[in-house]
Amino acid sequence: MFQKKINWFTIVVMLLLVFVSSSVYATTRVYWIAADEVDWDYAPSFPINLMSGEEFTADQRVFVEDEIGRHYLKSVYREYTEGFGALKQRGEREQHLGILGPVIRGQVGDKIVVHFRNNTRFPASIHPHGVFYTKAHEGASYNDGDSDRADGSVEPGGQYTYEWSVPLRAGPGENDPSSIAWLYHSHVDSPADTNSGLIGPLIITGETPNLDASPADVDREFFSMFNVFDENASLYLDANISRCSGACDPDDEGFQESNLMHGMNGLVYGNNQGYDMHKGERVRWYILGMGTEVDLHTPHWHGATLLHNGNRLDVIEILPAAAKTLDMVPDVDGIWMYHCHVNDHISAGMMSTFTVK
Repeated sequence: MFQKKINWFTIVVMLLLVFVSSSVYATTRVYWIAADEVDWDYAPSFPINLMSGEEFTADQRVFVEDEIGRHYLKSVYREYTEGFGALKQRGEREQHLGILGPVIRGQVGDKIVVHFRNNTRFPASIHPHGVFYTKAHEGASYNDGDSDRADGSVEPGGQYTYEWSVPLRAGPGENDPSSIAWLYHSHVDSPADTNSGLIGPLIITGETPNLDASPADVDREFFSMFNVFDENASLYLDANISRCSGACDPDDEGFQESNLMHGMNGLVYGNNQGYDMHKGERVRWYILGMGTEVDLHTPHWHGATLLHNGNRLDVIEILPAAAKTLDMVPDVDGIWMYHCHVNDHISAGMMSTFTVK
C-alpha cells in the first residue's frame, strides 16, 4: 500500500513539473496590427527602370505611366506600438518587405495574440495559415453553421483580438530547416482583399530560436512574395479610376492590362531595396505566392545556389497561397539579378537584384 502511494505521489509531482516547465518556456507573443489605407507606388524610381539603368520603354510604361499609372490606393497591414499608440518604423533589415505586412513570429508551444484594428473603408480581417485557431479566431466569413460566433470580419473603425496557438504541427517538419513560412491575409472577400494588399508572412520556429522567435542558426532572413496584383479586382478600383488623369474605361482591355502589376512585394522593375548580405553569411529566404491562375512563378537567383529540403537548386516554383523556405550561403560578391523566370512576368517587371558584399 505504501509503495502504491509513493508511485501516485511521483506521478503527480512529474505532472506538476511538466505543467510548470511548459508554462515557463511557452511565450505569449503580442502584436498590434492595423489595416491602413496608403498611396502605394509600384515604381518609385520612375522614369528610370532600375534593371536597365535607362528610362522606361513604351512597352514598360503601360504598367507605370499609362492609364492610372504607378500610384494606387491600397490597404496594407502595419504594426503599431502597444494600444495602437504609434506606427512602428521598419528597420534596415525590414526594408525589403515592401507591401507585405509585419512579420508575425512564434515558436512551437507559443501563443500568438494579434490586436487588430481596421482603419480602412471596407470590412477586413486576419486569417492565418498553419497555426491552431478556434472558429472565433479564424478570420474568415462563410456559412459554417455556427450562428453564435462573429463572422470573422471587422467593420471599418472596428477592432478584434485574434488568439492562435502554435502546436507541433505548425512548426518545421522532419525535412524542414529550423523555421518555416506561412501566410496571413484578410479573408472577408479573399480575392478582393489580397489584391487590395492585405497580406503578410507568419514564421514559425522549432527549438532554441532567438528571444524574438527568429531562427538562431541564420544570419539574415529575406521575404519575397511573387504576385500579380490585379488592380481590376481591388476593392479600390472605383477610387483609383477617379484619380485617373485620362478617360479610364474599366471595360477596355488595354486599361485592364495596365492594372496587372507584376511585382515582388508590390514593387516592379528593380525597385525592391534591402536584399543586401555578406559573402559567407547564412541567409534564409521565405518565398510566398498569391493570386490567380497566372500566378505560377519560378524565382531564380543569379550567382548563387540554395537548399530546399536538402535539394540543391537556383530556381524554385511557387503557386498562390503557398510558401517555401530556402537556405543560401552566398559565395560570390556583386549585384545579382533575382527574378521570376516566366517570360511574360520578366517583361512586365517581376525582377529585382540582391547584393553580396
